[in-house]
Amino acid sequence: MTLSHGGGRLVSLHRYPLKSGAGEALSDVDVDRDGLAGDRVWACVDADDVLASAKKPGRFGRLLDVTARDTGTGGLTVTVPGAAPASTNDGTADAALSTWLDTPVRLTRTAPAGGRVHRWWPDEPGLIPEWMADARPGTDTTTPVGLEPGGRFFDFGPVHLVTTGALAALAGQHGAPVAAARFRPNLVLSLDHDPEPGQRLRIGPDLVLSVLVPTPRCVVPSLAQPGGVPADPRLLRTLARHHRMPVASYGRATCFGRYASVVEPGAVRVGDPVRS
Repeated sequence: MTLSHGGGRLVSLHRYPLKSGAGEALSDVDVDRDGLAGDRVWACVDADDVLASAKKPGRFGRLLDVTARDTGTGGLTVTVPGAAPASTNDGTADAALSTWLDTPVRLTRTAPAGGRVHRWWPDEPGLIPEWMADARPGTDTTTPVGLEPGGRFFDFGPVHLVTTGALAALAGQHGAPVAAARFRPNLVLSLDHDPEPGQRLRIGPDLVLSVLVPTPRCVVPSLAQPGGVPADPRLLRTLARHHRMPVASYGRATCFGRYASVVEPGAVRVGDPVRS
């Protein structure tokens, strides 16, 4: 891998205390084998214990506008637009989210047994991975998720990264800039292109990541994002046209970014060097 001019750097850090909730920009954070401290610790589930996700935007897309903060006492404070903060500590958070989403949900730190997630398959057929052979464009489904008991609510790897080089290439393919926020990364790295699966990256003095697989994409990158990022349905076609690729032994999928595991934990700070 060729690092960008002057060496790669950690451009920005983000965590998502609530799965599908708004991101929290950080200047520094500790990263252990479970990922960034406080990342995707909580999730919403519906009355059937299926995970609520912006992957089904018609029902749960408004989660993207919900900010969430750790209370420091093992709970979570959530804030929906136009309302006062609500907390799991006093039992107000579930009601606030249910009202905001207009459907009953509850917050949990524990993955439901036989975990499933709500999902809508976009009308762009290239967004359906080969391993989802029964899925059809424009339909709603619930699909299994491999959540570990007591673990975080990750789709796959504990760390998700994108690179400035890949974003620049995507902007050329799309004919317009594409905000990193659309892909909800933990780390944005100033590298000329994405690292390959199996490659190791050292970030700062201690953290070492091992790149796992390309990150399969869903409808979320095309949705409006917090911070004034507007909806862009056309982006799905650009991704499907230019970023369909193999994902290990699973088959081909439309991907952008990389999942990574943590080989050596460590603290990182924005501006830290990235070395391969």
